[in-house]
Amino acid sequence: MAEPLILDTHVFIWLMNGSKELSDRTRQMIDAHVRKAPLMLPAISLWEIAMLSASGRIILSKPTKDWLEEALEAPAIELLPLTPEIAIESANLPGGFHGDPADRLIVASARVQQNALLTRDQRILDYAKDGYLTGVKV
Repeated sequence: MAEPLILDTHVFIWLMNGSKELSDRTRQMIDAHVRKAPLMLPAISLWEIAMLSASGRIILSKPTKDWLEEALEAPAIELLPLTPEIAIESANLPGGFHGDPADRLIVASARVQQNALLTRDQRILDYAKDGYLTGVKV
């Protein structure tokens, strides 16, 4: 069985909303992958989506709670819980990763799980280039 892929928050939102932000190539890669392994969403992404919605930085098609419940029912999406190991890893990331708590927890989740992280966040992709995790640009 293939390894799960971990989704950065924005990738999850784009995927669930059918956004054009995801290229056809990326969608095909995701579709091919979910036949073999799940897509994992770090638990911190739920908080991040709620905060983005509350601040008006994203507009969801329905109330946040309803949108999240529906999105988490999508086939092949699994919620990756925040474990003590992930919390500790987020506080001790090597290489001077920046201080955004959500990004730190997402990166720590990928590192602890030893799975690739799908993202467009350039700071995370640069961190992956430095060898600290496997990042896949979407």
